[in-house]
Amino acid sequence: MDLVPALEEPLKKVLGPATAKVMAEHLGLHTVGDLLHHYPRRYEERGQLTHLADLPMDEHVTVVAQVADARLHTFASSKAPRGKGQRLEVTITDGSGRLQLVFFGNGVHKPHKELLPGTRAMFAGKVSVFNRRLQLAHPAYELLHSDGDGAETVESWAGALIPLYPATAKLESWKIGKAIQTVLPSAQEALDPLPGSLREGRGLVSLPEALLKIHRPHTKEDIADARARLKWDEAFVLQVALARRRHAETQLPAVPRKPRPDGLLSAFDDRLPFTLTDGQQKVSREIFDDLATEHPMHRLLQGEVGSGKTMVALRAMLAVVDAGGQAAMLAPTEVLAQQHHRSVVEMMGELAEGGMLGGAEHATKVVLLTGSMGAASRRQALLDLATGEAGIVIGTHALIEDKVQFHDLGLVVVDEQHRFGVEQRDALRGKGKQPPHLLVMTATPIPRTVAMTVFGDLETSVLDQLPAGRSPIASHVVPAADKPHFLTRAWERVREEVAGGHQAYVVCPRIGDEEENPKQRKPSEDDAEKRPPLAVLDVAEQLAKGPLQGLRVEVLHGRMQPDDKDAVMRRFAAGETDVLVATTVIEVGVNVPNATAMVIMDADRFGVSQLHQLRGRVGRGSAPGLCLLVTEMPEASAARQRLNAVAATLDGFELSRIDLEQRREGDVLGQAQSGARSSLRVLAVIEDEEIIAEAREEAAAVVAADPELTRLPGLRTALDALLDEEREQYLEKG
Repeated sequence: MDLVPALEEPLKKVLGPATAKVMAEHLGLHTVGDLLHHYPRRYEERGQLTHLADLPMDEHVTVVAQVADARLHTFASSKAPRGKGQRLEVTITDGSGRLQLVFFGNGVHKPHKELLPGTRAMFAGKVSVFNRRLQLAHPAYELLHSDGDGAETVESWAGALIPLYPATAKLESWKIGKAIQTVLPSAQEALDPLPGSLREGRGLVSLPEALLKIHRPHTKEDIADARARLKWDEAFVLQVALARRRHAETQLPAVPRKPRPDGLLSAFDDRLPFTLTDGQQKVSREIFDDLATEHPMHRLLQGEVGSGKTMVALRAMLAVVDAGGQAAMLAPTEVLAQQHHRSVVEMMGELAEGGMLGGAEHATKVVLLTGSMGAASRRQALLDLATGEAGIVIGTHALIEDKVQFHDLGLVVVDEQHRFGVEQRDALRGKGKQPPHLLVMTATPIPRTVAMTVFGDLETSVLDQLPAGRSPIASHVVPAADKPHFLTRAWERVREEVAGGHQAYVVCPRIGDEEENPKQRKPSEDDAEKRPPLAVLDVAEQLAKGPLQGLRVEVLHGRMQPDDKDAVMRRFAAGETDVLVATTVIEVGVNVPNATAMVIMDADRFGVSQLHQLRGRVGRGSAPGLCLLVTEMPEASAARQRLNAVAATLDGFELSRIDLEQRREGDVLGQAQSGARSSLRVLAVIEDEEIIAEAREEAAAVVAADPELTRLPGLRTALDALLDEEREQYLEKG
């Protein structure tokens, strides 16, 4: 194993224990190599020179000017109660105007000695207003001596690119910059993970040069060169990790599961009252081909809300039961597991009554397994799984527990992948005598590159057409603050839908029974005027007494007992409730075709993908759907732009791009399986689409030729570093 001694050096040795401790605790940096890979977030240009007469507010500027006068004031303050506080006020002029500089406390001594009237200097800082006058507080400055070198210094100093690092309150950017300057010589010893042919073929600079240029650029071209190179590193090392994972999985054995021509699947297809869409048929063929091979299938099934993913998954499960195996479907919540169980049993009819009187000849048992089941029904379910009596089981994480034994697990279907980590997938896979086939379903449309980065170890199928009979959903933004009468009209629309025999959802961001703890929420910049988010319990009460008086209003949220939740959902599904006021527990998989309207309160508090998911709960029947996004945010705000985007399109892939561009992919990758995916520092998943696609091809070729990477020690080292991080994340999560 080729270790890189210089880069493995602990920071404690190089920078001293105090600085090293802060870096480890607050930035997760432990070695010289970690610090070299802590890249600048952006670069401050020491402002292009500005005239004092036209200084912009709140901008960083650099001015060349002469000191007109300097005065030291003493004053009393909480820190210096005896009138010992000091403030230095310096007035500077450049002939076009005047500007005040202020220095406080211990910061006054040096400028007091150096900034004497008549001195010329360059000053850099942020322009603010105090007492209606422009000022710079604690500007950085550089004295200009004789006229000879003045012009040159002005040029080089003003044009300098100053790296600004992701910093913490305990460690400012400039201190991090100083520490990096200390370790920068070690960059020469960085082992290059990219194969030489790849680097030359793409005209990329070497790794030592890239590290030097990103931390100490002389020009903007330097930064561009460095970033281009470092993006390739990140994309390539990540794709190699995924390619090796795919390669390893193709080496695993699996039992081929071929559907019987006259079994459960064909009996099920014969009962269907509709024909499958072309998309469903195509994806089913891809899945059946995978199931028939001797290596485990690893497939991601992406489909818009309501594109019929459950139907495709159920047919795959039936094919496996036909081939003598069992299939397990894993859902993220109990509500969802119960709902899947109900809808599968309904779709299968007597085919789900295996071993019972009246069951069809090919029938199997479909059992439910969740954490809150009673002991007796749980025992029976476990028995049915162990004996093979139950061909299909639907459940929550309870399926992963040690006690659960399968007779012959052939297929695992995971619903809503982003709620499951790799480790849960692996635990469930371990339940088979040989690794079972795996189908992962998600209704969150994922742009292609994110799918390649986050789910790079899975093959992808996409369902992009809605089944016949699905209705369009009209979406509108309701600006409650600017136009209160729009909100009044929204409640009238809900009453009209109910009068027409339909039902409605009202979604709120908060439950309302929690203890309000002001410490828990970090106030954001635009929080100053914001009230707490609207809560289900409050809104339900106001609606029942006010605009929706006389309608049957019920609430649903995550802190209710599972039985109560299920009872509420059953009443709503049966049409005994007109309006369901809920949190986002209804986001995933709730299917009530008669619900046609949805009002989302404080819609600006939800993400784009989440709004799209929620909206997919209406328009599931033959009547058109209506989604109203209520917000108090002003017309010009970013939040309103986001809501307008959601109202303007029903295309989830388009929305997921918008979402990503606005949120940065850290959050998206952060929901993924592991640290490796979120350790992206310079790679931007949407902008760098081409790099990721090319890196994936290059990685596949490298791994196919040399699975152990014996000829690429630098790449092995980089992978070990990446996977260590990944393992660490597992341990923390476990």
